[in-house]
Amino acid sequence: MILTRAIGLTLLLLLLGMLSPSNAAEADLRAIIAKFATASNFSATEAVVRELAATGDTAVERPLGALAEGDLYVRKADSLVFIGKAAGGSVELLDPLSGEKSGDAAKSEITKIKVNNTLRRAIRDALGTLTLGAKNPAARTAAADTMFRTPDATNIEPLDAAIASESVASVKALLEQARAASVLVSDRPEADKLAAVALIGGRGDRNALSLLTAVEANSEGAVKDAATAAIANINSTLALWDAGQNIWYGISLGSVLLLAAIGLAITFGVMGVINMAHGEMVMLGAYTTFVVQEVIRTSFPGLFDWSLVIALPLAFSVAALVGLVIERGVIRFLYGRPLETLLATWGVSLILQQSVRTIFGPTNQEVGNPSWMSGSFGIGQLAVTWNRLWILVFALGVFAVLLYVMKRTPWGLQMRAVTANRRMAASMGIRTPWVDALTFALGSGIAGIAGVALSQIDNVSPNLGRGYIIDSFMVVVFGGVGNLWGTLVGAFSLGIVNKFLEPYAGAVLGKIVVLVLIILFIQKRPRGLFALKGRSVEA
Repeated sequence: MILTRAIGLTLLLLLLGMLSPSNAAEADLRAIIAKFATASNFSATEAVVRELAATGDTAVERPLGALAEGDLYVRKADSLVFIGKAAGGSVELLDPLSGEKSGDAAKSEITKIKVNNTLRRAIRDALGTLTLGAKNPAARTAAADTMFRTPDATNIEPLDAAIASESVASVKALLEQARAASVLVSDRPEADKLAAVALIGGRGDRNALSLLTAVEANSEGAVKDAATAAIANINSTLALWDAGQNIWYGISLGSVLLLAAIGLAITFGVMGVINMAHGEMVMLGAYTTFVVQEVIRTSFPGLFDWSLVIALPLAFSVAALVGLVIERGVIRFLYGRPLETLLATWGVSLILQQSVRTIFGPTNQEVGNPSWMSGSFGIGQLAVTWNRLWILVFALGVFAVLLYVMKRTPWGLQMRAVTANRRMAASMGIRTPWVDALTFALGSGIAGIAGVALSQIDNVSPNLGRGYIIDSFMVVVFGGVGNLWGTLVGAFSLGIVNKFLEPYAGAVLGKIVVLVLIILFIQKRPRGLFALKGRSVEA
């Protein structure tokens, strides 16, 4: 019996020993939180915030978050600290650690702990420090990035502990960079700071450049020299990445120009028609996308991610049908008279713009991005948006399909025959009027699906097509009238040249420079980069 009691007493003492650390830890946290009641200014409050963060206990996230939101109060009667939630004329008091309700108080019975922007930043940094021990690597990565951008000497010890326990190599590298940033703003020895400069210089991004610039301005001797050398290396690296970014922007713009111009290249090459209403076919495709998304939003919201897939055939059909009507109703009476064709299609473009204004109004319409076209990702220092990437893939896909139609189908053979020699094609039994009509419908339909793509990156308005018609003609003339490969090369060439000129000349002057360069080029090669072969085109 005595032995049993002794064993029970021993187990009880062991259990109390196991529980006492957590109880002691909670008591310590409450003692620190109580210091908010006696903090006389923002600096004193910030000191309490940093003391809480130094504990490394995630339980302090609740009171720190409440403080950042302005929801932390001191009860005047006993100087206890609570989280307060307004409830009518009174305030509901919650325990700062557990969140359990601790009663109500009139607003006159409590005092709000004031915060300012400096204190909010300190709280944000403190919460970032706490997430260093999070289970999710993404949370630890975000914490390391926050601490790198807002270095503080007090972060060194928590970062040392986090680095020692980190098992993911990429996260560990970020933590080491964050520690190096904190070393640079501390009073650590010069050797430590030189090592930190070398580590941050190897990072090579704009955040590292900003940090090292501040170090260069506030340091002397070897540290200043090391920071200057690291800045020079980063600038040279970023110059290369900037060139790569401009190339990507140019390719992205080129894919848009390719979509807008490829239909025009077909109609211009086969029919010799200067279609000033081509931009309005793009506009009709964009508005078709808007209508499809409106129907899906109101009736089938679960299909929103499929809205563009649904809109593509509809936009092609609408634009192709309108194009067929224009060709049969107007253009077929004006063949051989390019000036009259230009004026007539310009009038048609005005009619289409006004019709859309009447139906949908003059303001921009909202067209959303599906989830798979939203967001961006990075490749080194390149920023690539998903919508631009998908538009590039889509433009190349349209080009490949059209190339197949032109080269591998009977209709494509007839189109090429009419382009090369219309009279000979007619004498061989090809119905050239219907080739013209279907070609114009095809070019218009392609412009319509271009509108689907452009609705994801531009404002959908009655003036949407107007911004692309001039660029489309420049692409067609530069690449070679009616030549698909010329259109592809011309679109990407003009897109890249535009993006390299814009930082120096501006968007408008850049376009003027490109136009002048094209005019000079056409003086040397009147048929463009890739001239078509055939008796008619050579006549």
